[in-house]
Amino acid sequence: MRASHKLYTSRQVRGVDYAAIHEFDIAGYELMTRAAAAVVEHANTNFGSARRWLLVCGPGNNGGDGYVIARLATDAGIDVSVCSLVDPALLKGDAATAWADWHSTGGKLLAWPLKEDFSTDLVIDAVLGTGISRSVEGEYLHAIRFINAIDCPKIAVDVPSGLNADTGCVMGEAVRAESTVTFVAQKRGMYTANGPDHCGSIVFDDLAIPKAAEDSMARSLGEGGFLLEPGLLAGMMKPRARNSHKGRFGHVLAVGGMAGMSGAIRLCGEAALRSGAGRVTLVTDPVHAAFINLGRPELMVKAVTGGTGLREILEPGHVVAVGPGLGLSQWAESLFQQCFDAATDLVVDADALNLLARRSNKAPLVRKNWVLTPHPAEAARLLDCEPAEIQQDRIAAAQTLASRFNACVVLKGCGTVIASIDGEYAICAAGNPGMATAGSGDVLTGVIAALLGQGLSCWQAALAGVLAHAEAGDLAATRLGETALIAGDITAHLAPVWKAAESNRGRLTS
Repeated sequence: MRASHKLYTSRQVRGVDYAAIHEFDIAGYELMTRAAAAVVEHANTNFGSARRWLLVCGPGNNGGDGYVIARLATDAGIDVSVCSLVDPALLKGDAATAWADWHSTGGKLLAWPLKEDFSTDLVIDAVLGTGISRSVEGEYLHAIRFINAIDCPKIAVDVPSGLNADTGCVMGEAVRAESTVTFVAQKRGMYTANGPDHCGSIVFDDLAIPKAAEDSMARSLGEGGFLLEPGLLAGMMKPRARNSHKGRFGHVLAVGGMAGMSGAIRLCGEAALRSGAGRVTLVTDPVHAAFINLGRPELMVKAVTGGTGLREILEPGHVVAVGPGLGLSQWAESLFQQCFDAATDLVVDADALNLLARRSNKAPLVRKNWVLTPHPAEAARLLDCEPAEIQQDRIAAAQTLASRFNACVVLKGCGTVIASIDGEYAICAAGNPGMATAGSGDVLTGVIAALLGQGLSCWQAALAGVLAHAEAGDLAATRLGETALIAGDITAHLAPVWKAAESNRGRLTS
């Protein structure tokens, strides 16, 4: 297996498959057999006590995979039952060959629909795969509901039936699998939106297709995105010279914290400190400026009443993070405008994004060197649409925002999407539901700002910041559980994330 972490659309995956068959002379049925063998191996390794398997097969090659799985599993002594949603006589190409080979061994089909009390140890979903582009209906909808209702583990073949492989959206209903064995190339929709909840653990097998087939596809259909991997942090963080001082690691100005919202800006500032910023100044409302750093004296605080107060503080070497607890008042608008006008790197979050949306109702405000970090509702305000439209295609939404505002964009949520001005994208599979808590986004803003201050580009800081934030959240959840997790726990677990990156960096350079 090739350790590929590129992410592709279903069309691009079909392009790799086409190149493998037509340029590298790998027979389609050979690829189908390799895919089936990968599923059988995974099932035997991870569900070894399951000795009765139900294969539910649909039309096309996904169903063909199912028939080969049935044949190989039967040869291995598994008690296999197969149910088809289509007349096998209507199958074509490799799928028809797969059916014929299985049928020739004495395999017999169960009549569909199956009885509601049907009992089995394992269900393998080989109904639809990547081919779905509209909501499931009819017998396919019935089959998905039937599969989900059976009280046993489920394995999806390539993609859970009903899940859009490009967007991660559920097309009406989709199979909820304990694991998904996916082939040829990794599908981007499996890692964002509803993808993780329906795919379960994801096992990838490239079917021994040469990397050149992937390169051939990319030349005609374009490059894909990529999945963030732990090694990225070690690769981006440069070792610090022993002869250093705090001025070399950036000065973050965290701007926000209206009256009653001092916690948000402090969370942002503490996360920046824990992510290596040399200095952090909180620019905030005078009502709490005198005591906001009592529990964290390393934070500097500057009270600003409005007017041009921020401009008097700003210096070219600063990195500005604006938005946590900012509010939407005239004071907030004044600070936001000063941040926007400053010749500094800029991270925009929370209410600053809402102010940006308000100011961009006719034409989007555009500047250089900035990172926008919206959740779906904030992204919807920026694009003047509904949050549901953002969730229908999170990758496209992030790319649209990046293009419209000339910014690097971090679209938060399950499978956070990072999009660059140039159209690149990445998805973070780390993180957990416990991080959906007040202040989590303020922590992320501080992390990204700190990385900008240490010399990373907006794209690099967004990638590394999202991954470090997610990994810290996962460490916190491992120790505390998801239900009890709060934003400060994420900050508290940034230290071991950065320590691990430092250790791994040493291995990379040794």
